[in-house]
Amino acid sequence: MRSLSLFLGTVLLLTTVACHSTRLTFPSAPIGPDEKSLGPTSGTSTGIMLFQFIPINQNTRFENAMAEAVQKAGGTRLTDVTISEQWFWAWVLDGFIFKVEGTAVGKK
Repeated sequence: MRSLSLFLGTVLLLTTVACHSTRLTFPSAPIGPDEKSLGPTSGTSTGIMLFQFIPINQNTRFENAMAEAVQKAGGTRLTDVTISEQWFWAWVLDGFIFKVEGTAVGKK
């Protein structure tokens, strides 16, 4: 019974492991005279590598997260951009959750 519990615990640990990156801030252009700040916003997008070689939303997850953040606030771009990423591993796939946060900027 003890060895079965140890085996199941090991399988659970190996199939649901996750990590998180440190936050990274990018320099951006200041708000121009014909722009206004719309406030803080964020967006996320997930990409998956199925069976370690079939990419699902991998190449566009960065663009999708940026577009979601800008669209949520109704702006045209972001300033004070901070990104982070989470990774998770399961039995047949690896997942990558990209998150972008910043201040939305729009036209006056």
